[in-house]
Amino acid sequence: MRVVSLVPSLTEAVARTVPGALVGATDWCTHPADLDVVRVGGTKNPKTDGIFSLAPDLVIANEEENRAPDLDALRAGGVEVLVTEVRTVPQAVTELDRTLTACGAPARPRWLDEAEAAWADPPVPGRRATAVVPIWRRPWMVLGRDTFAGDVLARLGVDHLYAAHAERYPRIPLDELRAARPDVVVLPDEPYRFTADDGPEAFPGLPCALVDGRYLTWYGPSLAEAPRALAAALRAAHR
Repeated sequence: MRVVSLVPSLTEAVARTVPGALVGATDWCTHPADLDVVRVGGTKNPKTDGIFSLAPDLVIANEEENRAPDLDALRAGGVEVLVTEVRTVPQAVTELDRTLTACGAPARPRWLDEAEAAWADPPVPGRRATAVVPIWRRPWMVLGRDTFAGDVLARLGVDHLYAAHAERYPRIPLDELRAARPDVVVLPDEPYRFTADDGPEAFPGLPCALVDGRYLTWYGPSLAEAPRALAAALRAAHR
């Protein structure tokens, strides 16, 4: 089986579960750190000619991270494309199982069982909290409706204030974000790399939780560690 992955989360999952299956991945596929495959461009601008040259049996993609025209071009060239849809934690488990099976995994991996178990009983505080979750600045953009990251936070007792917004990643003026007075501002390090020196200063007087974006937005082996790591980061914001 020769697989090209256009999704960092899926790249990590396949590399760990079906060693040797991956022959290509995007420039953004950073895990595992020692991954040695051909790079085929970005998630939004893959080099289709480079993918064709690898003669893959399967290309794995995601309906949010990858563009339909690119996937259509691959199909038109005779390449089989598997497209995942992940908006919730249970969906992530189901889609990972489906993808790994398609990539030749002989059995469901232990890490996926561990991830499912971890999310069956996540650490939830006694009182639910409200949050705004910026994912970009200049302009400010936040989590909106129907997102995987939003579902992750909800399962940890955090309700983000734009969950009912008409857009999935709306642009919201900073003054409005401040005026919303959330219990916490959740600042991931991807896609925008918020840090202690770049992000919290925009929200004076509000607790800010700096979180690892891989735990918040990736669905792969990190799912097993995510509940504990994110809960710890959220608690730290209130110390």
